[in-house]
Amino acid sequence: MKSKITGTTLPVLEIGLEPGDRIVAEPGEFSWMTENVQLNTTAMTAGAKGLFGALTRALSGGGLFMTEYSSNGNGLIAFAAKVPGQIVQVDVAPGKEYMVHRHGFLCATEGVQLQMGFQRSLGAGIFGGNGFVLQRLSGTCSAWIELGGEIVTYDLQPGETIQVHPGHIGMFEGTVNFDITFMKGVMNAIFGGDGLFIARLTGPGKVWLQTLTMPNLAHALAPYMGGEQVQQTTQAGVAGGIAGAVLRDMFGNR
Repeated sequence: MKSKITGTTLPVLEIGLEPGDRIVAEPGEFSWMTENVQLNTTAMTAGAKGLFGALTRALSGGGLFMTEYSSNGNGLIAFAAKVPGQIVQVDVAPGKEYMVHRHGFLCATEGVQLQMGFQRSLGAGIFGGNGFVLQRLSGTCSAWIELGGEIVTYDLQPGETIQVHPGHIGMFEGTVNFDITFMKGVMNAIFGGDGLFIARLTGPGKVWLQTLTMPNLAHALAPYMGGEQVQQTTQAGVAGGIAGAVLRDMFGNR
């Protein structure tokens, strides 16, 4: 199996398949393929050993069903990036796991295990009510991850910590300790515009940060998606969401 990543702003991953090769991805992710590539859509793949495993994978941002691509000869399949950014290849093995942002998984070779790694509700004002979710990428495989915008990497030493806005977390090695804490200072949290929460990543391990987040992209496009009314609705929703998040954090989710 050979792979090639072409492009910069909107890259595409091309994978050459040989007999016996198998690629796992969410349904509908491929961009083009040769006619001898065969598809098999099933829930019992990517590490799911039952319905509960498939449901857990779906909650983490992966699909309830996954598609396996194989070829009865030499074939080719391509996956294009959905947003401006980059595609990163990682080798996954026992003891070398990765935590990936909710929509980062693009595809992987057979042997991948995709599970929920972390989930926390952070309020509608920050992540549209979906909370913050990380996928755990494990097993034995080669995997390709899609990250938004430019990528900045850090090799954190043992005990070294970096604080990150949760939306900019693209991926990190499983050895990195991850936690989410409140933004320090009431005025900073409510009126600072950076949200109520901040992520803490502590080494040892490698961290991939992404400069483009989906909420920021949606906010930037909102004025062009329906005129002044959409912009006003977006602004009102953000303000109301922040107020709601503050009240929920003060009195609990009721």
